[in-house]
Amino acid sequence: MSCLHKRLKKTKSEEEAFLEKARRIAHENGKRLGLEGDADLQFLLVGGELIKIRSSSWKRNRFFKLQEDCKTLWYESHKTFSKNQTFSIDDIESVRKGRQSEGLNKHTDPSVEEMCFSIIFKGSKKNLDLMAANGTEAKQWVSGLDKIIHNMRNLSRQQKSEHWIINCMRKADKNADNKMTLKELKHFLRQVNVEVDDTYAAEIFKKCDTSNSGSLEGEEIKHFYDLLTHREEVDVIYGNYAQTEGQMSSKDLLNFLLTEQREKVSVEDALKLIEKYEVDGTAKQNERMSKDGFLMYLHREAGSIFNPAHKQVYQDMRQPLNHYYISSSHNTYLMEDQLKGPSSTEAYIKALMKSCRCVELDCWDGANGEPVIYHGYTLTSKVLFRDVIKAINDYAFKTSDYPVILSLENHCSVDQQKLMAHHLISILGEALLTKPVGNTMPSDFPSPEGLKGKFLIKGKRLNKLDAALNNNNNSTIEEDTVSEEDEAADCKENGRKSKSKKSKIKLAKALSDIVVYCKSVHFSGFEHAKDCQVFYEMSSFKESKAFNLAVNSGTAYIHHNIDKLSRIYPAGSRTDSSNYNPVPMWNVGCQIVALNFQTPSKEMHINQGRFLQNGLSGYVLKPEFQRSLSSRFNPNTGPWLKRKTFHVMVISAQQLPKVNKDKDKHKSIVDPLVRVEIYGVSADNASKETHYIDNNGFNPMWNEKFQFNIHVAELALLRFVVEDYDTTSQNDLIGQYCLPLSSVQNGYRHVPLLTKRGDVICSAGLFVHLMLVDAQ
Repeated sequence: MSCLHKRLKKTKSEEEAFLEKARRIAHENGKRLGLEGDADLQFLLVGGELIKIRSSSWKRNRFFKLQEDCKTLWYESHKTFSKNQTFSIDDIESVRKGRQSEGLNKHTDPSVEEMCFSIIFKGSKKNLDLMAANGTEAKQWVSGLDKIIHNMRNLSRQQKSEHWIINCMRKADKNADNKMTLKELKHFLRQVNVEVDDTYAAEIFKKCDTSNSGSLEGEEIKHFYDLLTHREEVDVIYGNYAQTEGQMSSKDLLNFLLTEQREKVSVEDALKLIEKYEVDGTAKQNERMSKDGFLMYLHREAGSIFNPAHKQVYQDMRQPLNHYYISSSHNTYLMEDQLKGPSSTEAYIKALMKSCRCVELDCWDGANGEPVIYHGYTLTSKVLFRDVIKAINDYAFKTSDYPVILSLENHCSVDQQKLMAHHLISILGEALLTKPVGNTMPSDFPSPEGLKGKFLIKGKRLNKLDAALNNNNNSTIEEDTVSEEDEAADCKENGRKSKSKKSKIKLAKALSDIVVYCKSVHFSGFEHAKDCQVFYEMSSFKESKAFNLAVNSGTAYIHHNIDKLSRIYPAGSRTDSSNYNPVPMWNVGCQIVALNFQTPSKEMHINQGRFLQNGLSGYVLKPEFQRSLSSRFNPNTGPWLKRKTFHVMVISAQQLPKVNKDKDKHKSIVDPLVRVEIYGVSADNASKETHYIDNNGFNPMWNEKFQFNIHVAELALLRFVVEDYDTTSQNDLIGQYCLPLSSVQNGYRHVPLLTKRGDVICSAGLFVHLMLVDAQ
């Protein structure tokens, strides 16, 4: 690796040449990132000593340095089998300045706050807790990394692709002579996930080696790059519409936008696209779009499958809270499974940063009178209730301003409940809602807009809400008995301490008083709820009960949710923290459909897809037929039945990642196939897949057409799954993407791909043609 003080000795001239090349590469990559000459970038490229902190006793000096690709961080390691460690900037979720991680908070003194920072990774990889020599250096590390992460994420797909390919080429250039032999070319092709036979590789090489020197260099490498990245399918589309001297005039582009993309646009809109995306100055001046400009348009937001208008909050946010689906987490404190996995404040931060708006806190008596959070009757580790509330307070509104519901599962003694109330009130301050909005007894929920920046507590309450408003709340009673939460009883059953579901617990008045709009009550049937429950009294349903009600009493369930909130939670038997399918719950209007956010799964992909729209606010307005009291929703008949035909053509994919990097280098080349899935009402659920393509993850092409009949488009979700076909075992997931059908743009579109954990795969994507039309 390229750490200055770790390389093999070179002669002085070799060293100078090496350093000059490294500077040139770093300069090119910095320029590509829009950070040419940036002081913070230069600081990272030089690198420096940092203290890596794992515990109070494990603190070690390590040298860190950004490599010349401006995408990889190198640091020295003293492990026996791994002297050098690297990780990609793409793997970083965020960089936090100060003692803002569980580790730094626990293992460092408040006096070193300014010198500390943490690198938070995507997925389950542990945080990297670091301390610089002084506050200035720490600030520069954080600032430099933030700039690279931000600029990397804002590159177009085309730019990301170029950045990736060029750096793969450099890695293939083993002797760093800026030339590429046939052997190096074959190594490069395997790196970018394409296997070619020797004859074909030799043909490409011969075509590009115009100097007959036996190696490619300069313009020859550029020619090879152009051949490699040539998009034949885009040529065909462009050729069909470029009717003005081989280019697209604004009129040609308008024709394409109206005919293929089905957009309601004018010639002025076409001119704006030329102005925005055309890369050739002459073409732009002549109000034309070249093929490069057209490719740029397809790769940018305007050419994405996801409607850019839905990236912002575009829905009416002034309706009652129960008119929305609310992104919700179960056992939020867990990082892994619910038998022996670690509990952590970090799990809350990760969920909140993904716009989760309802988090769960399982509260138990802890040592020294301090309540703790963990999964009762198991070996999961414990985390202080106070620390969780601090973390929630710090991170709740960084991604979304809309209200956060804290769902309390309370197993604590009265004394520790009083301390819970104290922590909630003192830490959350004015952001904690402790009384109804307005001065009169409400008859409906406030809106997400009216509750911006507020925390709502979901839990048991000793009395009705009107008692608080009518000054009947001044009772001297400090505690009373209430029936235990259904979920707490389930927890005891799964912990083999079975009790009657109607068991009682003592509830502290201080904790009861801060439950306003989310009072937990036992569900005794829809008729009982209609006659006896007020709007703010809500029930929690175990998944099996909820599914049963959805199948057998769907219309009654929808009506219940028009008036009240429902929370669904996974069965306690899911000890591996797996998830259930949330779609049937949304179909009957359930708002708080809680999933294990820590478990990457198809169900979490669907959840991510559902909440992708509306500015990632964590709130999505339910369809009108799930909000209207006159609704008699039935997926087979009624005004919501607007039959559509959805045509999908899977054309090609670009730069799919390898999935089995540890296997034999030849076998690690993927054999990709694409599956198109629809989730919604039962009549709409469908799945169709392409054939697989041998040994090509770089630019596979399918050109396969599918047709889906859609009954209730407003409830439907579309999911693309790309897998590596395997004859002997289960296919491996390469990437996936899910979004609401209502957010899909028609026409030729690029589809980004996400990992199993829901993170963007930088240079990879699908190219498709979509058409959602009224059924004939």
